[in-house]
Amino acid sequence: MALKFITAQEAAEFINNGDTIAFSGFTPAGAAKAVPTAIAERAKGLHENGVDFKINVITGASTGPSLDGALAKADAIGWRTPYQSNSDLRKKVNAGNIKFFDQHLSYTSQFMRYGFLGKINYAVIEACDITEDGVIIPTTSCGTIATGCHLADQIIVELNAKHPKTLRGIHDIIVPSVPPHRRTIPINKPNDRCGDDHIKVDPAKIIGIVNTDLHDEVSPFTPADPLTSKIGANVIKFLLNELRVGRIPKEFLPVQSGVGNIANAVLGTLVTNKEIPNFTMYTEVVQNSVIDLIREGRVTFASACALTLTPDCLEEVYSDLHFFKTKLILRPQEISNNSGIARRLGVIAMNTAIEMDIFGNVNSTHITGTDMMNGIGGSGDFSRNSYISIFSAPSVAKNGNISAIVPMCSHTDHTEHDTMIFITENGIADLRCLSPIDKAKKIIENCAHEDYKEILWDYLKLSEGKHTPHTLSKAFNMHVEFLDSGDMRNTKF
Repeated sequence: MALKFITAQEAAEFINNGDTIAFSGFTPAGAAKAVPTAIAERAKGLHENGVDFKINVITGASTGPSLDGALAKADAIGWRTPYQSNSDLRKKVNAGNIKFFDQHLSYTSQFMRYGFLGKINYAVIEACDITEDGVIIPTTSCGTIATGCHLADQIIVELNAKHPKTLRGIHDIIVPSVPPHRRTIPINKPNDRCGDDHIKVDPAKIIGIVNTDLHDEVSPFTPADPLTSKIGANVIKFLLNELRVGRIPKEFLPVQSGVGNIANAVLGTLVTNKEIPNFTMYTEVVQNSVIDLIREGRVTFASACALTLTPDCLEEVYSDLHFFKTKLILRPQEISNNSGIARRLGVIAMNTAIEMDIFGNVNSTHITGTDMMNGIGGSGDFSRNSYISIFSAPSVAKNGNISAIVPMCSHTDHTEHDTMIFITENGIADLRCLSPIDKAKKIIENCAHEDYKEILWDYLKLSEGKHTPHTLSKAFNMHVEFLDSGDMRNTKF
């Protein structure tokens, strides 16, 4: 079958109001860019003529401004899942204009196959190569696109010349069957391969190919500062102690690290600390710092879902692709974030929090319990199933007006049963096998900012003698005080 090349604008004409589209992209890595932008422009034109036009959007995770941003600005999204980080989209979500449902990232593909997300009309995906018999080679992420391609009625491919065809071989594509026919995924170490290096579809489903030459829209990471460096140093301090006392084996364990500046800074500290053995990673994203670790030999192999690299760093990888293809695998997110594999490998999970309460619960997603920030991402996939689960955050935000340590989280994503270690720039709270009151004492003493310790101690004294000494009428006083005065330090109990 001959490949049919079309423009992004022609591709957009296929899309109808109410369609559900599976887009490629896990973080901005590998996200479709030209076609969603053209869909947004079409939506604007239809809206100006009084015609309803909104689509339902499934991706792997967050995307860039050409997808989430453009569609949100055009009021072209009905519902969206599973994760986002675009400011324009976030505003529409928190204003109630877009229906957003947050999901563990490992769930999305299987929810698609189970039919929970309804009919998939189109898959719009980025590729570095495609053949006439329906072989598609993804670019810098796998996300949900294999499942999207298999389920969608029709497929539109963005063939992006920024990514070399020689990228083939870096992917390991596995699409599990649905229960009761699901089989064991044979991954026993991060560098095991058990799938295909491509996606194979019926070529008749491919209705058009759009040539592009667009960079992944990955923003530069903020360099480590004294605050994030202190957090990173405390993570290293904790891991070194675990090694010394034998709770982590001497050959170390695979590491998972969430996305973002703090995570990037924490990993960056490992470049120079040679007391931590060389290690592998079983994680969601490979960021710039991981590339440095691979070059240094500190990371011997990394399995992930996406190469979330700034354009200059990605070019460095492509210039030495033969080397990096021996050190990296990209997998679909339901495999990179698979709970059974994480538990089998003994992954050390390192994720960040918005707030942590004194009894060990974590809020990763909501500001003051109501406004969505980004989403749970993969933190839940790993925290419950890890060998050791670490959550880190600066102890305060907004120039000290907000404490990251509170009496009760305003929204809970990870319960006390799924968390083990809290780390801020002030210290480490090891919560393993402690009662609620002992957890509270450690968190306040070791992790809370000095401005908030007495406030938190005062709260703890209100209900002494209880198993979990909460005073429900006052549990959110710090949040209420912030909403009233703009400063949690004014809180009185």
